[in-house]
Amino acid sequence: MKDGVNGVALGVFIFFFLAVTVMGFLAARWRRADDEHSLDEWGLGGRSFGTWVTWFLLGGDLYTAYTFVAVPAAVYAAGAAGFFAVPYTILVYPLIFTFLPRLWSVSHKHGYVTTSDFVRGRFGSKGLSLAVAVTGILATMPYIALQLVGIQAVLDVMGVGGGENTNWFVKDLPLLIAFGVLAAYTYSSGLRAPALIAFVKDTLIYIVIAVAIIYIPIKLGGFDEIFKAASDKYTAAGAGGLVPAEAGQWTYATLALGSALALFMYPHSITATLSSRSREVIRRNTTILPLYSLMLGLLALLGFMAIAAGVKVTNGQLAIPQLFENMFPDWFAGVAFAAIGIGALVPAAIMSIAAANLFTRNIYKDFIKPDATPQQETRVSKLVSLLVKVGALVFVLTMDKTVAINFQLLGGIWILQTFPALVGGLFTRWFHRWALLGGWALGMLYGTFAAYGVASPTQKHFGGSSKEIPGIGEIGYIGLTAFVLNVVVSVVLTFALRAFNAPDGADETSPEDYTADAGDPGVETELPPATAGSTH
Repeated sequence: MKDGVNGVALGVFIFFFLAVTVMGFLAARWRRADDEHSLDEWGLGGRSFGTWVTWFLLGGDLYTAYTFVAVPAAVYAAGAAGFFAVPYTILVYPLIFTFLPRLWSVSHKHGYVTTSDFVRGRFGSKGLSLAVAVTGILATMPYIALQLVGIQAVLDVMGVGGGENTNWFVKDLPLLIAFGVLAAYTYSSGLRAPALIAFVKDTLIYIVIAVAIIYIPIKLGGFDEIFKAASDKYTAAGAGGLVPAEAGQWTYATLALGSALALFMYPHSITATLSSRSREVIRRNTTILPLYSLMLGLLALLGFMAIAAGVKVTNGQLAIPQLFENMFPDWFAGVAFAAIGIGALVPAAIMSIAAANLFTRNIYKDFIKPDATPQQETRVSKLVSLLVKVGALVFVLTMDKTVAINFQLLGGIWILQTFPALVGGLFTRWFHRWALLGGWALGMLYGTFAAYGVASPTQKHFGGSSKEIPGIGEIGYIGLTAFVLNVVVSVVLTFALRAFNAPDGADETSPEDYTADAGDPGVETELPPATAGSTH
């Protein structure tokens, strides 16, 4: 690490940061609607985004600063096992092609803003809707915190904030400023801000990766030298070289599959999806989003490059920022740091909006103030989005970064337990609402307690997300095991409850709602009482 502050890199970073800040505030005037006081406008961008805006928004949403830092950091530390993120993003797109258009159609028809809105309407159960909402909020909070960790990693490498002995306020001041700016333009512009900034973020990331994948190997003597250095390191560490040991193959496969099932259960993924203006936009995006998987594969190779470049860090999250500072000219290192920093701002904004929408629609409106006006809904959502970001900031500033990472892993286990209610509900009404609630509860309890029992060299609890699969004996992803238990319990309880004629909730949707498109007769006009008045 270079001594002192890297002034050139910091100057370039500040330039791009100021540019996207201006864009964030100007976004409030972009496609301004006649009625700005509704969650459709503030929280979903008026449901008006076309193919390219949606593609950049989803890309900015899913491929975050944490992805930029953590995926190659995992490869740097663990070898090819860190590549699990590549197959899971390949698996996810055929999966979402089958259900996202259906979710968009029924949500557009009934004015649903969140997944919990759909679950409540489909199963007639506020309890199940509340469970999905609380799970979404809990899973999103540490995810936002990790975006701030990504910004902090870049600031540390640039030498901003002083050393460990520096006063805490001075040390964290740059992060506090970044947080304040993010909070301000998200409050002002809603989803339009990250949608506009995503163009800059993704363009910078593509440029940085394209340069890195060509420039760094040239400086290091080619990919043969890079792979040889990485193989030597893993062999010396007893990790078996570049290829994961056979014992880790179940972990790799279950983690990839479970992560693929969970990715579009996150509220921010759905928020970006529902902002699209038509069903066809969603279908097109599921076919072109795999371009990001290509980028992710190239990004993961940076972990091998960091080894070959002799990068030595005590915190693996600093490996890639440090590689950029060591290998790039200062001015281009600033561009790379800006890509990571802006890559944190976009998803953090979307995540905070998504969590706020869940609270507003499925806790505040359903249980606290059922007669809330659209203006009141929007005001509450704006305030909650600020509180969510404050909570994430406090989390980052007061806890060890490893804790934030482990809670994010736990969030992935939790959010996967909403899959049966959401995706199952999109295709069938057979599941009983109480059975889904019972399956969700068991999945949450098993996943949490199983993760609590996982130790690592640095901590006694929540040390990872993999554990022995009951009945199989192989080590696998806890979230997928919990999901299987969830589904089994949901099926068994549904048979039992239907045998006893347990009261079922009313389904306010109809079969044709799941294939409706914008402009079809009745779309956006047949709103249920729970959502009437909350759409434009």
